[in-house]
Amino acid sequence: MAWSTRELAELAGTTVNTIRHYHRLHLLDEPDRRYNGYKKYGVPDLVCLLRIRRLAELGVPLSQIGEVGKSADGTPDALRRVDAELAGRIARLEKARSDIAAILREKAPADVPAGFESVAGRLSEADTSLIHIYTRLYDEEAMADLRRMVEDDTDPVSAEVDALPADADEATRQNLAEKLAPSIARNLMEYPWLNDPAGRLSQSEQVTQHTFVEAVIELYNPAQRDVLARASVLAQEQLRIAREEQGE
Repeated sequence: MAWSTRELAELAGTTVNTIRHYHRLHLLDEPDRRYNGYKKYGVPDLVCLLRIRRLAELGVPLSQIGEVGKSADGTPDALRRVDAELAGRIARLEKARSDIAAILREKAPADVPAGFESVAGRLSEADTSLIHIYTRLYDEEAMADLRRMVEDDTDPVSAEVDALPADADEATRQNLAEKLAPSIARNLMEYPWLNDPAGRLSQSEQVTQHTFVEAVIELYNPAQRDVLARASVLAQEQLRIAREEQGE
């Protein structure tokens, strides 16, 4: 009994192109040919193909199938490596499903940073972009604190900063900075690492500082940057006074 490439593919539940791919990878030997030049596959070819398909189903990379199939001694270790890779892939998929569920539940944008689904509606485009960048600069604990800061921020002054035009006058900027400073001071009090974030960084301090500065310049207009800078100075002064009153 001999089969053509198409017949072998149908019997093995695969495709002609897959069989040709296995030939190119030297996983499946080229068979003898009929008098008319067409390939002629036999039972050994079918068995070899089914073994390849079985290892592929288990998740063994095609680049490792030849080694795993030929070495019985190495099979357990190879399968353990595959199992570890599959476990990691499953964990990533489960995390993705959990994130998708949160996005659908909160009716948040699909590209909202993970964990910020419930507050996505109060984040400006610039804030969302900056948080995306933060995920590459700070560790998970820092991001969890940042989520809590956003959740606790119900002050409408944030919306005023978001809407501030680039040509806002001096009085408007100062007034807005004074209104914003207390919430910044409160965060500095509740999350002391904000004043010394070195222990919460996932990148070097130099990379973090450079990336942060560049992001703020690109994402916020001059008036907004000015208000943020003024508010930060005022917040530090308020924090100093509060600590003196507490006897620190």
